[in-house]
Amino acid sequence: MTIWIVGALLALGFLLIGAGKVLALPAMRERAAHLGFSVGAYRWIGVLEIAGGAGVLLGSAAPVIGLLAGAGLLALLGGALFAHARHRDALATAAPALVFGAVDVAYLSLIVAVLH
Repeated sequence: MTIWIVGALLALGFLLIGAGKVLALPAMRERAAHLGFSVGAYRWIGVLEIAGGAGVLLGSAAPVIGLLAGAGLLALLGGALFAHARHRDALATAAPALVFGAVDVAYLSLIVAVLH
């Protein structure tokens, strides 16, 4: 049951934030510019986030897909933290990536337990 809750939170978060990037909402355009990404590149990141969120949702039926999706999302989060560090952003600016990283690690721990 816990894995479903953690997976749903992770998936919902990435589906929403990814959609915002794909739709190039004004806040996402500002974030892209701040981090030095073109809107097009940020849209591709959004596509990857949506794919990862969908993969996490599929993980309830196919744990290996969930594991791969969670690992991919963790790599994206690592990239986000690197980008924030490169621009010397305040901790509060990078907090969403840190929080989603913690949720992702929890999800990955749970999915690995399911696979064993």
